[in-house]
Amino acid sequence: MELKIATATWNGQVIAESDETEMVEGNHYFPPHAIKSEYFQPSAESSVCPWKGTASYYDVVVDGDVNRGAAWFYPDPKPAASNIKDHIAFWRGVTVSS
Repeated sequence: MELKIATATWNGQVIAESDETEMVEGNHYFPPHAIKSEYFQPSAESSVCPWKGTASYYDVVVDGDVNRGAAWFYPDPKPAASNIKDHIAFWRGVTVSS
């Protein structure tokens, strides 16, 4: 069986890569060890999903350009979303391919 590697890219830079993503609602959630932490800065932003819980965000920073709140994760998800605890997903122009 061939492994599918998912890659997240922004501003020409690979910021996350893994063959162990979790798919939820069409989004790849990357395990914490799969992100290149030098491109992530904590954000004060948060949001609430009725079934997943409260999401926290990261700003993605590449070559001095900041993509505010472009990555999100659930540090304490509800039981139905326990498989994505601390996994990171992307939006706001971050390209994810697999």
